Amino acid sequence: MNMKLLAKPMLFAAALIWGTSFFIMKNALDALPVYFLLAIRFTAGAVLLALFFWKKWKNFTPDYLWRGAIIGGCLFLAYTIQTFGLSMTTPSKNAFLTAVYCVIVPFLTWAVVKKKPDRWNILAAVLCVSGVGLVSLTEELTINPGDLLTLVCALFYASHIVSVEKFAAGKDIYIITVFQFAFAALYAWILGFATQTFPSQAFTRPEVVLPLVYLCVMATAVALLFQNVGQIYSDPSSAAVILSLESVFGVISSVIFYGDPVTVRLVIGFVLIFIAVVCSETKFSFLRRKATSSSESPS
Repeated sequence: MNMKLLAKPMLFAAALIWGTSFFIMKNALDALPVYFLLAIRFTAGAVLLALFFWKKWKNFTPDYLWRGAIIGGCLFLAYTIQTFGLSMTTPSKNAFLTAVYCVIVPFLTWAVVKKKPDRWNILAAVLCVSGVGLVSLTEELTINPGDLLTLVCALFYASHIVSVEKFAAGKDIYIITVFQFAFAALYAWILGFATQTFPSQAFTRPEVVLPLVYLCVMATAVALLFQNVGQIYSDPSSAAVILSLESVFGVISSVIFYGDPVTVRLVIGFVLIFIAVVCSETKFSFLRRKATSSSESPS
């Protein structure tokens, strides 16, 4: 089977799965405390990936432990802050404000590895800040706690990406992913039992169990697998554009299934953030390629 033919559909499916997970997470939070929801999700993700990629374990060395602990810590902080933010804002706003991490990454990379952002990154930052202002700021120029936490989580998602680049280089990405999930789960279990009450009664209710299964299997293990395979067999620009549709699917599914209100101001803000993400991830190279091809074609 030609995997190149499946690459883009896999990336599209990953974006769709992650986009729909925002309103499902919102509903799950009504019955499950944040730390236990994340603990179960990360534990299931680690186990499923460890079993699916069992042949990869021959590449294991002890340094995967500390690498996974660091990367998993960044992932845990990102998901935790995002989930607390989701409990205090709408799923559609949470989806788009989380996408800001794509714009932050080049500037965080500059701080860590001294690689300066280019003019496209700066343009993306300006567009992104404008979009965030329209989405989050009220008429009194204040921001609600849920939106603020979501913006903070975007910083930690960017930190997670930079930490993967720094600590996963030359390592098997599948084993690293298993350990980052495992350590994120460990941190969540510890904080859950230390600060929250385990909701044992909730697991007898289908309206809790079914969304949880979707989050564990589809939004964690399957979507990550689709992303990894899709990115290997697709060009980076196309992959980035397709994956950035996650935020669009997040808004659409939240409006349809959760009843999120959408105003003209929100739509303009969402569009600016989406353009900023595409600009940062692709530098509009796909448009420049089309323009070049048109100019070179015989008249």
